[in-house]
Order: sequence, then C-alpha cells, then structure tokens
Amino acid sequence: MTANTRSTEELAGLLAAAQRTIVPIEAHGAALTPADAAAAFDVQHRTLALLGQPIAGWKVGAKSVDGPILGAPLPADRRLSGGAALRRAAYPVLGLELEIAFRFGRIFEPFSGPYADDEVLEGLGSMLATIEVVSSRFARWPAVDPLAQLADMQNHGALVCGEAVPYTKGYPFLTPAVSFTFDGVDIVKGRVANPAGDPRRLLGWVVNHSVARGIAIGGDVVVTAGSYTGAHFPEGAGIAEGIIDGLPPVRLTILD
Repeated sequence: MTANTRSTEELAGLLAAAQRTIVPIEAHGAALTPADAAAAFDVQHRTLALLGQPIAGWKVGAKSVDGPILGAPLPADRRLSGGAALRRAAYPVLGLELEIAFRFGRIFEPFSGPYADDEVLEGLGSMLATIEVVSSRFARWPAVDPLAQLADMQNHGALVCGEAVPYTKGYPFLTPAVSFTFDGVDIVKGRVANPAGDPRRLLGWVVNHSVARGIAIGGDVVVTAGSYTGAHFPEGAGIAEGIIDGLPPVRLTILD
C-alpha cells in the first residue's frame, strides 16, 4: 500500500467513524490532509464505500461566476423528502442553505470522452427546491484545511428535497424570488444570489466528473447546485421553510 493510498484509507476511516458515532474528529494530522483535489475525491468515494452507502445525489458549487468548480457525491441515507425531521444532536455542526437542484431525464454513461455542456443541458428533466444541511465531521470546523473539507463530502450533512417540476429553460436562475425562514423569521443572508452565477454552468462538470470515475449519473440522482441564501446556523429546534418562486416549497423540522 502506497503512502497516498494509506492516507486515503485512514482519513476515510476517520470520517466514516465520525459519521456513524456523531463524535467529531479532534485532529487528523497534516499527513492525512489530501495532497490535492483528486486525492480528496478519492477519500469521498472511499468514505461512502466504508459506510455502505450508494450515491443518491451530488452537490456542486463554485465561489464565483468564473471560479473553479468542486463537488461531492451524496449518500443515499442523507437524502430526505420535504417535511423531514432531524435531531439537532445528530449534527455537531448544522447549517441550512436553500438551493435549486436538478434531475436529468436521461442516464449519462461512462465512456472515453467528455460530454459537452450543451448535451448535458439538453438532458435536464426536472428541477426542485432543496435545503442542504451543512455539517462537518471535524471538531475545529471551519478552521479546517479546504482539502480536508472537500474530502468530508464538501461539508455535507443532509439534503432535503422538495417536489420536482419539469425543467424550464427560461427560468430566471440568476435572480429567482426566494423566501427562507426559520420559525417564521427571515434567515436570508444578504443579497439573494448563487455565487456561481447560473447554477446550470456547474452541471457539465459534475456529469463529467462522475463518468470519469466510471459512475453513471441520471435518473433519480439529484444534483444540488449551490446556495442562494448563505448559511443559517440555528441554535435550537424549529421549522425551516424555503420557497423559490415557481417551485414547490421545501420544509425541514429541527428537533431538540
């Protein structure tokens, strides 16, 4: 076993154990921090394998309209239907973000070359509002190396999915009308905008990233594509409700 393979296995083991036990990782050592994004992606997939979880979704995002794109596969047991309830104690870190997600109307199979962005967009089938639960398996988050955060499913805790509607090409993805409340109080942070700009620009990346790893993508798989609202970190129990104009609302209850 090479040093890189060993560090991937060790970090994935720590992350999987932290997710099972809800006990954060206090320190993992610089030697286990992924050397680059490719190594972090290896950790993501190894963690899912150790948890015995299939991929039920992807999260993908960018910090600016022309910035680099990064993503993570999402485990099936953390994809929930709208109206779900989660216990606050199950998440040492718990943030809430309102996002637009997509499903494809076809399967993109692995093959020798990349899919063009136009082909990916033509394959869109539906879209939906989601609440992503932001979380971390690291006790010192957010003071954690970005590559370690990427390895940790890019700080993913759960994805709550509203009802899907047919994809609308002319939808105002740059400036949707949005409401996001927690127990009736507005929790939108600043201007409503996705930092990546139009979230559809991220979809070609996630399709080609998936198929390059030999993983087909499409069908029931949900791709959530970045927050319009910033993250809200509730201190206690309550009900989060997200409304994105033209999409069915999505709701999540946080229990003590």
